[in-house]
Amino acid sequence: MQTPGREPSMEDILASIKKVIAEEKESRTGAQPVDSVEDEPLPEDEAPADDVLELNEPLAPAMDLGPPLVDEQVAGQSRQKLEALQTVAATIPAAPVANPLEEIIREMLRPMLKQWLDEHLPQMVDEHVKREISRITGRQL
Repeated sequence: MQTPGREPSMEDILASIKKVIAEEKESRTGAQPVDSVEDEPLPEDEAPADDVLELNEPLAPAMDLGPPLVDEQVAGQSRQKLEALQTVAATIPAAPVANPLEEIIREMLRPMLKQWLDEHLPQMVDEHVKREISRITGRQL
């Protein structure tokens, strides 16, 4: 029906739609599957013309909506204000995703964490280095 890496042709799409419609009719009526639906697309000259919906034709006649509800000058002013808002909004950086409470707690804990690390980190690194040297060399330091 379709080779990989290629867009489906109109015939492929129509054949697929016909197949789905036939399966839906079968499931509604409980009848046997329709064997007349083929997986192969019809050649261009045999395709029925009245089965195709032309999308360039309007479905309903155009309605007369009457005069505009807003004056052109008022609409223009409103459009300018909205464009100004859009420009300003585009220049403002995005708000941080962080939780404000989380930020406050983080700022409160930072000095305490610094003090603890200053006191304990050198000893911890020294112990781990000694342990790793002992493991590698097989001698105690």
